[in-house]
Amino acid sequence: MTTQLLPMDVASYEPHPLHATERTWTETNCYVDLWIEVLHSLGLDPLAAAAFTLSTDFEGDQWTFFKFPPEDLRFMFGIEVAEMNIWRPVVDHIEEQLSLGRLLTVEADAWYLPDTYGVSYGMVRTKTTIVPRMLDRGGRRLGYFHNAGYYELSGDDFTGLFDLEGERDAAVLPPYVETVRVDRIIRGDPDLVGKAVELARIHVERRPDTNPIGRLQARIQSDLPWLARQELEVFHLYAFGTCRQCGASAELAASFVEWLASHGMGGGDAAANLRVVAERAKTLQFALARVVRGRDVDLDSVFDDMRRAWELAMIELDLHYAR
Repeated sequence: MTTQLLPMDVASYEPHPLHATERTWTETNCYVDLWIEVLHSLGLDPLAAAAFTLSTDFEGDQWTFFKFPPEDLRFMFGIEVAEMNIWRPVVDHIEEQLSLGRLLTVEADAWYLPDTYGVSYGMVRTKTTIVPRMLDRGGRRLGYFHNAGYYELSGDDFTGLFDLEGERDAAVLPPYVETVRVDRIIRGDPDLVGKAVELARIHVERRPDTNPIGRLQARIQSDLPWLARQELEVFHLYAFGTCRQCGASAELAASFVEWLASHGMGGGDAAANLRVVAERAKTLQFALARVVRGRDVDLDSVFDDMRRAWELAMIELDLHYAR
């Protein structure tokens, strides 16, 4: 028996334009990316709820791992997200919750996810998040949102993902799972733009008190001697937490500001500066890769551009959305 929500087909699925290949950062992080696709598939506009990107910060050793806050999803769309108590096998919870008309976000091992072929699939055990929307227990098939799309897995991957043969170490803790109630979704909300403006004001108020690019610069420059001694695998982890989260959040923020402008709201000029942050963060990532290969790099001009662009963007946003 197949249990499913949101009827769709893998072959014909079209990702949201936020995952178009021409973007500077095609992917952000597993949580934001899958929510973009889940909202898209629910017939909702993920950009309307992207104000949270305006308040990201440098956290001392990494950029904010930014996520759609549950309170923002509730406010904008009526979606309820809450942590789930895992007291049975995860596959049992997925099957029952889908039958109740609910989705789940599920922490998963990318080793078993064929969409990560060439990166993690069958190669590296790494934590990621998926949202199952179809479960065929008898046929050992799972349809799931992950990163920038919708995919299916089957057979041994299904068995391994849910540890159906009991091979996993008993000391391994259960995965983190959230329930996603979609029975109270608000569609066609005439106040959608007004709500997005309210969230913009909230997140502009929460933005860092000091320019986070300067603090990012100080940390990366102090890390350069250490980074030069690391293998490429360590660089990728480092770059994900610094360059990619900074750049991807800035690009999504730019798209959000443009969305506001397209609906007659102010602050649209900030988008161009946020895109400079996103593009120069990609330049920074390439430069750091050269450091790992033993080359000297001058990062001052890159950081100067990023720092100035962030400052100009915040000045513009303050003019329109500061309380």
